[in-house]
Amino acid sequence: MKRQCRIWLPKLLTSTDDSSHSLLFGWFVSHSSSCLDVVVAFITDESFLSSTGGSSLQDVLHETNEKMPLTLRDKAAFTLLGRYDSCLSANGNAPKNATDEDLCRYSSLSCGCHKVDGLGSVSSHWIHMVHDSSSEHGIRMHHIHWNGDIVFQCDVHVFYDPPVFGSHHFSLSFWNASSPQTKAPLKKPNWVDDLHKRQPLIEMETVILSINCAASAEIAYRKLSTQLETSSRKFSLSYLISTLAWWLLATLLSSLSSLYYSLIHFFYQLSSFPIFSWVLIASRRVLKNTWINFRIRSCQILYWPIFLQENDITSISCVEDAEKAALQRHSTWSAMAVDLVLGNLIGLSLLFNTGDVYSWVLHFAKEFTNDILRSGCVWLMGVPAGFKLNTELAGVLGMVSLNVIQIWSTLWIFMASFIFYLIRAVAVMGITFGATVSAAFVIDVITFATLHVTALHWAITLVYSHQIQALAALWRLFRGRKMNPLRQRMDSYGYTVKQHVVGSLLFTPLLLLLPTTSVFFIFFTITSTSVNSICMLIEFAVSIIHATPYAEIMIWLVRRQRFPCGVWFEIEHYKKNILNSSSDRSNNSPEKKPVLMVSNLRSNFLSIGQILLPHYTTMFSGISASSLTTSARGVLSGKRMPSKLGLDLPPPRPWMHMPLRQYWTLCHGSIFSSSRKGSNHDLSLEKGLPKASQSSSS
Repeated sequence: MKRQCRIWLPKLLTSTDDSSHSLLFGWFVSHSSSCLDVVVAFITDESFLSSTGGSSLQDVLHETNEKMPLTLRDKAAFTLLGRYDSCLSANGNAPKNATDEDLCRYSSLSCGCHKVDGLGSVSSHWIHMVHDSSSEHGIRMHHIHWNGDIVFQCDVHVFYDPPVFGSHHFSLSFWNASSPQTKAPLKKPNWVDDLHKRQPLIEMETVILSINCAASAEIAYRKLSTQLETSSRKFSLSYLISTLAWWLLATLLSSLSSLYYSLIHFFYQLSSFPIFSWVLIASRRVLKNTWINFRIRSCQILYWPIFLQENDITSISCVEDAEKAALQRHSTWSAMAVDLVLGNLIGLSLLFNTGDVYSWVLHFAKEFTNDILRSGCVWLMGVPAGFKLNTELAGVLGMVSLNVIQIWSTLWIFMASFIFYLIRAVAVMGITFGATVSAAFVIDVITFATLHVTALHWAITLVYSHQIQALAALWRLFRGRKMNPLRQRMDSYGYTVKQHVVGSLLFTPLLLLLPTTSVFFIFFTITSTSVNSICMLIEFAVSIIHATPYAEIMIWLVRRQRFPCGVWFEIEHYKKNILNSSSDRSNNSPEKKPVLMVSNLRSNFLSIGQILLPHYTTMFSGISASSLTTSARGVLSGKRMPSKLGLDLPPPRPWMHMPLRQYWTLCHGSIFSSSRKGSNHDLSLEKGLPKASQSSSS
């Protein structure tokens, strides 16, 4: 059976060390007896182990492997892969300028390549890499010990940029794998089915996971094997200035957040008194949307320092998991910050233009009452659009509607003086708690201000729905059918002559009065739906503000490489391998030239739409086409349209009481420690990663 070997190498690997004899560390990912992936994490000088013995190396490898993710440890173990000799040429011969020590070392490769300074055989696999001046990357495999056999053939060399937190990483997860990009044909070719039946030759998940853990493995290995000296950067002037700036910023934000916390805590304590309990119950019913968004904002103010410090990215070995944890840490405070910025923009605009907004609201209320409601009711009492209605019923419905509108207009005159202060209240709430709370308060105010429209719509809907139900029941009587509510079906039934006579007497006036009732029902349905549409539009804007991932958008604008979605291979060249087996030469067998493919590992990246769509899909999860169809059918049968979209909002969290001093300390510690975690993470990368890797990542 043909053996397949793929070697995954970090770029600029040979330039990381000036020594001619180095050791390779990484993972052997064995998928089967004939398929092997060698993932090289880093390279180190062989003299690096001169101060440690074989047992200490085994301990360091074991402890480094324990720091890796559990899914990676189940598939492969971090180990010593083999040796890299830069003093040897690509064909396995020593160059002309090689020293005697190099020649002696090379002569011992055929019998002792598993031994490293007294260390015995470490695994059933061992790889030997050599220098190749003809290759752009300057490194190739000479041979590999594979379960006791020596293999000189390598199918693929894949070079990758080492993943670094905050820079880039690799991921196999696609944005939407379930929905194809193009429409599939009605009948698939046979070769497509055969392709899906084949087992994959390479388990990419384990390989990509090990590549994402390469930088953390190198840092952990170097920290465990040697005692890193304290960098002088920590005591530099720039470090002290940045530390002082972060401390001042943490103090400012902690004080501001503590002020919000004390204000919210005061309202919670005030609502616990019995004298204010009825006020709280009434306000929750009248200002339902405001209370929901106020609770969401209260939970965000309480929990954002907890979310900011609960995940330590430096303790996560996989760069992909560290990126996801960082986005989760910054999601709460970024959403709250953007909401407050929008609230301040809207609130300041309202404060500086309160008089103009007040005049516009009064003018709009007057036009809506006189030109739409009153004129519409008078028009319906006559001959609307040429329809001949029942004059008496139209007069009764019109007079009742006009009286309700007049009563509400009279009350509106007394409440007009409070509109100015309501506009100020909306502005103050936007500045204090953000745009979502002020927008929710506007929804509640609109709902309360149009209460007379809602009442008239409810009354005419009640009349219209009962009239439709009575006509449907009488129609079933004439057909000899009866509704069976237990089995939810129509059964045959024999009605008496008296029942048919009474049904005929009731069916005729109800049918003739239906156009008059329908006209009033359509008018108030359109009016109520228009008001509800405005509220739904504001509710939609509130849900968009809550659902938008602002942290991901800001990071995507700065560095798009942090959002990969799938990998692809850029082939550099595809040529014959010049390495030949020494055993074949000794046996004078025909010279074999296996094929070698050299490629680079690349990533696809998410677009801004692909980042936003999953969040917005979750927001609209409660709305479906069937629900819209049901609502439309309900209007025809006399049911009211829903006044809310039912969009998904952030889930409420339980309120926790803590002393104000403790909350301030929590906020200050989370901000300051978060800044130190980021600087320490960057510092550890500079210590652990080679110079070439640092330059490439920068």
